[in-house]
Amino acid sequence: MEIERKFLPDLNSLPFKPEDYPCRKIEQGYLCTSPVVRIRRDNKSFFLTYKSKGLMVREEYNLPLTQEAYEHLKPKIDGRLIQKKRYVIPLDGGLALELDIFEDSLAPLVIAEIEFPDEESANSFVAPAWLGEDVTMSPLYHNSTLSKI
Repeated sequence: MEIERKFLPDLNSLPFKPEDYPCRKIEQGYLCTSPVVRIRRDNKSFFLTYKSKGLMVREEYNLPLTQEAYEHLKPKIDGRLIQKKRYVIPLDGGLALELDIFEDSLAPLVIAEIEFPDEESANSFVAPAWLGEDVTMSPLYHNSTLSKI
């Protein structure tokens, strides 16, 4: 189960420099968007992911892929291939902020995601102002939607 909230931060308003944290290069494409079936390269790891419908709470299953399987499926994606840099910033309470800085045709989009252990903690989270607009309930900011724009 994935329980996450999404925000639209302004890079110039962050109280930290993303470059001070580890960066992963992510490339992902969608074989289907309803339900979501995604392939992803995360640095040198490869995955096939299924996500159910939903906004803040969704089922999510990740299966490992070989690089060969990923490369075989990549030409079969619908829409654009998404490329982004992901910085993971630790937050209080054991939470982590995943800051995605999109590249190529989706630049200069930046989305911040925070995953929560349960719905109660997600609903009670008070976001600092620097996180920007809360877009958790907008399907427009799902990567599967962005792949079709």
